[in-house]
Amino acid sequence: MTQGTVRMEIINSVGYITFFHPSSNAMPGYLLQQLNGTLQQAGNDDNIKVIVLQSEGRTFCAGASFDELMALNNLSQAVEFFMGFARVINTMRQLPKFVITKVQGKAVGGGVGLIAASDFSLASVQAAIKLSELSIGIGPYVIGPAVKRKTGIAAFSELSIDATTWHTAYWAREKGLFAKVYDTNDELDKETEILAEKLAGYDPEASRMLKRELWLDTENWDSLLAEKAQISARLVLRDFTRDFLKKFKK
Repeated sequence: MTQGTVRMEIINSVGYITFFHPSSNAMPGYLLQQLNGTLQQAGNDDNIKVIVLQSEGRTFCAGASFDELMALNNLSQAVEFFMGFARVINTMRQLPKFVITKVQGKAVGGGVGLIAASDFSLASVQAAIKLSELSIGIGPYVIGPAVKRKTGIAAFSELSIDATTWHTAYWAREKGLFAKVYDTNDELDKETEILAEKLAGYDPEASRMLKRELWLDTENWDSLLAEKAQISARLVLRDFTRDFLKKFKK
């Protein structure tokens, strides 16, 4: 039985996409598939001018589901799992509408990738970030292009090498991942709504053309992220990662 949910609500021409999983909004494969389909649906809906991506609870996203990583037992399964993140990132990149991410709490790994793949991110002061992949024997390969595009190679290096350290929301704003940081979630909610509805009132064609401009030179990402998924898939099946996940689970 699946436990996570993805739902969408349209308010004042803004499509609010909300995801939830009881394990700190971790992302198993079925939830990534649902999220990708909902994003595509929003992109094709003429009643939606702007998309807001958000989650329920205190944590924004805990990244890849450790339970599902532990259950992977062959290369094709592993590739398909990591392709889940690749597809979501590429969908966000290709959508003809701006995607605003509202980050109310901590983000790890793939959650940081979702933020980086959005066009504009607003965050709470509670929204610390971490790329923990190296510490478990893999690496932030699939999300790497999106994070590097937003933060630059120096910040990506710091995040990915110092894999057990939380970086504050203000650090993330300084490096370009967040546009603005707010002291409370009430402020974050209000300012996200104001920005989204303002953007929804702009000319859709002008917005579409600007989004295309912002994502220039990423046309190869369909194949690039598929290659990165292969790297992650091979690493996750090695003994180091499997032993780490078993210890973590205990």
